[in-house]
Amino acid sequence: MINFSYTIWIPLLPFLMFLLLGLAGHKLKPKLSGLLGTGGLGLITILSYITAYRYFFTSEKVNGAYQKIIASNFTWLQFTDKLHIDMGVLLDPISVMMLVVITTVSFMVHIYSLGYMKGEKGFERFFAFLSLFSFSMLGLVLATNIFQMYIFWELVGVSSFLLIGFYYQKPSAVRASKKAFIVTRFADLGFLIGILILSFNTKTFDFITLTDPMGTAIAQGGGIAFLGLSVMTWSMIFVFMGGVGKSAMFPFHIWLPDAMEGPTPVSALIHAATMVVAGVYLVARMFPIYALSAPVALNVVAYVGAFSSLFAAVIACTQTDIKRVLAYSTMSQIGYMMLALGVSGYGGHEGLGYMASMFHLFTHAMFKALLFLGAGAIIHAVHSNYMTEMGGLRKYLPITHITFLIACLTIAGIPPLSGFFSKDEILAAAFHSNKILFAVEYAVAGLTAFYMFRLYFSVFWGKDTHYSHEPHEAPATMTIPLIILAVGSVVTGFIPFNKLVTSDGKIFESELELMIAIPSVLIGLLGIGIAYVMYRKESAIPDKLAATFKYSYKWAYNKFYMDELYLFITKKIIFRYIAEPVAWFDRHVVDATMNAIATVTQGVSYRIRGFQSGQLQKYAVVFITGAIMLSILFIYLWK
Repeated sequence: MINFSYTIWIPLLPFLMFLLLGLAGHKLKPKLSGLLGTGGLGLITILSYITAYRYFFTSEKVNGAYQKIIASNFTWLQFTDKLHIDMGVLLDPISVMMLVVITTVSFMVHIYSLGYMKGEKGFERFFAFLSLFSFSMLGLVLATNIFQMYIFWELVGVSSFLLIGFYYQKPSAVRASKKAFIVTRFADLGFLIGILILSFNTKTFDFITLTDPMGTAIAQGGGIAFLGLSVMTWSMIFVFMGGVGKSAMFPFHIWLPDAMEGPTPVSALIHAATMVVAGVYLVARMFPIYALSAPVALNVVAYVGAFSSLFAAVIACTQTDIKRVLAYSTMSQIGYMMLALGVSGYGGHEGLGYMASMFHLFTHAMFKALLFLGAGAIIHAVHSNYMTEMGGLRKYLPITHITFLIACLTIAGIPPLSGFFSKDEILAAAFHSNKILFAVEYAVAGLTAFYMFRLYFSVFWGKDTHYSHEPHEAPATMTIPLIILAVGSVVTGFIPFNKLVTSDGKIFESELELMIAIPSVLIGLLGIGIAYVMYRKESAIPDKLAATFKYSYKWAYNKFYMDELYLFITKKIIFRYIAEPVAWFDRHVVDATMNAIATVTQGVSYRIRGFQSGQLQKYAVVFITGAIMLSILFIYLWK
């Protein structure tokens, strides 16, 4: 057995960096703080790659499947002999894969931030928050039990709150950070309820026990029904609610676009491979329960994912803020991953959707981080987020242009780039399971290619904008991560995920299905072609189409008024008909009762205060009067 005990340092090192930079960063030179934070991430990235190599290529398999290894563990809270909360490190295919994803993207973001955040007030604080975020995500994916995951899940929420609100002098950034925190708290309440129902029925928090397909935990609660659904199904639906919030799925997606108020490296970190994929990882971690004990909940996952992917893709086609386009693109791609999990079975080729989801999670991390960091380089050059103020930038930003084009081609699913392979596996899984969802994702594939190349042509081609200053390429600290991620976007599609990350840990054969892949590529090319005609050169076509489909365009541009709907529900219904009556009852009944008791007590005290005057004569009169009255009473009763 290979010793993996050193892996405890993978989450601990960024935590130590957070303490160092948070407590002593102001005493260090800003550049040194950045180098310390980046160096710490570089070290755990190396440890993660070593762990992945040793786990996948040198560790022994049991019955042809990768083992689940508890690298370290200790009991934190003990409730009963069986029910306790542990803290530890669990290594299995998806946690090891996530180690590589999180550390790679975080390391690239750290390097990029050395250039992007240079000269910013709070530079040391920024790197401290990055370290806290990395610690939280690593603790989440390495958790040995669902309650440990929940603790780090909440830490991720705190970290994102700090990073989104980094520019705390800006009211919009403060509002965005509060919005993200509050919306995800509602979803996390569902997650907690799901955990409590699940643990009550299974008597354990432990992942290995919970997800053992041959164990008793999966069968627990299957025969108990409430409103026609088993208790296990209800618990998994509530658990998925937490994933919906964290991964910004409909209807808890409203925090995602506003999160763009944070620095662009934060956007890359949150939207590429870390925070928003936590929901996908949660469903994947609990997948044996979903597939074997709660298939109805798995259907919910599939349909929420499909609707979210289409809903976000439509909105992305109308947005003009470059970062918001990418934010809705993330929501759409996460929907792809959720859909793949929802249409998957357990074991062998039935688990194609599970493998496809994890595969797309991996490739998406590379090209979406590249897109966000490329957007940061563009914003760095022109000092604007809006495509309407950009154009012709290919002449000024050659490296950013080429790497951004690679990312756009990858997300559009053009072979032989990585997005083509992972998206094709998702489409194949949907085709064999649900033709309606398959058709939806085909449409999303075309929309994705269109809105990404709408963005690309508008920024790098389009009108030849006359800038107030000449844009220039970003420094090496920003362009090197772009090049590395571009290479990753090209080559990661050739990783044989069917031999590494599968639903039951066993290898299964998977091959390219040309009858699905060829039409999806053609649909992607069609989307690119339409974007070329409309945005390659300055054209009146977009305005004419917007005028022709006036109301549809307006609804999509305004994000189908979801923010307004939430405000209406909260202000006009919850505040007016629930909060205000409760406040009135609190003031006029609860407070009034307490005030009345206080007033009566004070009045009675005022009237009897003479009994405590301290004058001996009054005490004597009261004593004698009382004695006489008692004597009379005694004589009367004696008769």
